Amino acid sequence: MTEKAYWEQTKQAIIDYAREIGIDKIGFASADPFVELKERLLTHREKGYESGFEEPDIEKRVDPQLSLAGARSLISIALAYPSKLEGAPKSEPGAYRGILCRAAWGTDYHHVLRDKLTRLTWFIQQLEPAARVVSMVDTGALSDRAVAERAGIGWVGKNCAVITPEFGSWVYLGELVTDLPLPPDTPVEEGCGDCNLCVDACPTGALVQGGQLNAQKCIAYLTQVKDFIPDEYRAKIGNRLYGCDTCQTVCPKNRGKHFPHHPEFTPDPEIAKPLLLPLLTMGNKEFQEKFGASSAAWRGKKPIQRNAILALAHFKDRSAVPTLIRLLEHDPRPVIRGTAAWALGKIGGEEAKAALEQAKLHENSPEVLAEVEKGLAFVREAAIST
Repeated sequence: MTEKAYWEQTKQAIIDYAREIGIDKIGFASADPFVELKERLLTHREKGYESGFEEPDIEKRVDPQLSLAGARSLISIALAYPSKLEGAPKSEPGAYRGILCRAAWGTDYHHVLRDKLTRLTWFIQQLEPAARVVSMVDTGALSDRAVAERAGIGWVGKNCAVITPEFGSWVYLGELVTDLPLPPDTPVEEGCGDCNLCVDACPTGALVQGGQLNAQKCIAYLTQVKDFIPDEYRAKIGNRLYGCDTCQTVCPKNRGKHFPHHPEFTPDPEIAKPLLLPLLTMGNKEFQEKFGASSAAWRGKKPIQRNAILALAHFKDRSAVPTLIRLLEHDPRPVIRGTAAWALGKIGGEEAKAALEQAKLHENSPEVLAEVEKGLAFVREAAIST
C-alpha cells in the first residue's frame, strides 16, 4: 500500500468511527497558518470590535503550530442542534417569560462536544499509537469557524456563523489538531450571494457588514456581560435572557432545518423559556439546579437576572413592581439595584415613583443613583404625555 493510500484509509476509518459515535459532520484540513484570518483579526482589534472573551494572542488564534508543535492536520466536527421548541409555554400578562438562545438549550454543548472529541482522540490513538492530538471546543485558541470552513464543514455566512448545506447554521463546532498527515477536504463553494437579511435584521446593527461583527453591540454578547448594559441597547434586548438568534432565524439557509436527534440537546421548555418573576429572587443553589446543565449558566445568575429585569420592563409588567422595589431597596449588587430602578421607571405608576423617590434619599452608589434619576425621568415623561 502506498503512503497516500494508507493515510486515505486512516482518514476513512476516522470518518466511519465519527459517524458511529453520533458526530453529524467531520472534515479535514491542513494545519497551515490562517494568513487571511490574521489580517481580519488585527483590523477587528483596531476597530474595537472584540468581545474580550476571545484568546488574546492573535498568533495563537491563527497558527496551529502554537497549539501543537509539528501539527500537520486539523479535524473539524459539527453536531446539529434543534431549532424548534416543542411544547413552548406562552408568555401571558402576570406570567411573562424570557427566552434562552438555541445554543443554550439542553445540556451544555461544551461537555457533549468534549466527550465526542475525547472518544475520537482515543480512536485515532488506537489506529496510530504515536499520534499527538490536541482537542479544542470554543475555549481553544484556534478559530472554530476558520477551521470548519477550511475543512469543508460549511462557509462563514454574513451572520458570522458557519452555514452547512445539511444543517444550516444550527451546529456546534469543535476541532482536533494532530501531527498525522491526513488528506484534506475541499472547502464548500456555496455562499450567501446577494442575501443581506441577517445584516438588515440585526437589532443593534452589530453586523457592520457581511461577515464582520462588532461584538460590543451584539445582543448575544451584551446578555453575557456582568455590568450595566448601555442605555441604547436595553430596550433592544426584549425578553432575551441569554444569547440572540435573530441573524440565524432570518437566514434562508436555515428555513425548515430542525434536528432533534441528539437527546442531550432536547430543551426543557421551562428552562428554555422560563418565567421571569421567579428568576429575580432565585438563590445560587436553585439557579444551579435549574440552569446549571445549560451553557447559559457559565456567567452565573447575575446577568440573567439583570436581563430578566429588562424583559419585565419590556413587557411593562405591573405585577413585577413589588419585587423590583424589593431589589432596589435590598439587593447587595449595584447592577441589579440600578437595573431595577430603570425598569421601575419604564413600567411607571405611583408605587414605582414613590420607591424611586425613596431610593434617591437612601442609595449610596453613584451608578445606582444615576439609574434612579433615569427612572424618575421616565415617570415624569409618562405624566406629561398623559
